[in-house]
Amino acid sequence: MELAVFQELTKEITSECFFMTDSQQEEKVIQLIDLHHFIECYDPEIEIISYLHHPINIVKHDHLKKGILFYDLKHSQIPDWNAFEEFKRLHKISELWFVFVEENFVADKAAQSDFIIENSIEIYYDKIFVFNFFQSAIHSLY
Repeated sequence: MELAVFQELTKEITSECFFMTDSQQEEKVIQLIDLHHFIECYDPEIEIISYLHHPINIVKHDHLKKGILFYDLKHSQIPDWNAFEEFKRLHKISELWFVFVEENFVADKAAQSDFIIENSIEIYYDKIFVFNFFQSAIHSLY
């Protein structure tokens, strides 16, 4: 992402999300960075529709609206999965993607597998990925 684009989007977050705490705005910036880098690595043709007001990013991919949720096992709180199902219906999203974001390569995916099983992620999400941010690598889990 170019610096000018990043600065413009960061300014948009601070002005549109003025009601958020500094910590929440920082999380939103991280979400935005993850989204842009994921798109660069997965398919640069993906079009961003909405990312500001919900943890699920709405994108257009293959002419369909899809939702992408980024999740860091080390830092994220466990979301309300039922709320995401309602979000999917409300915004007419055809698929929900769940993306584990990791900074360092982890060969053993047991933590992700355990999380998927414990939270029944495969029930709520159509695709599940592991995205290694710094290696720019995306691996499909489901």
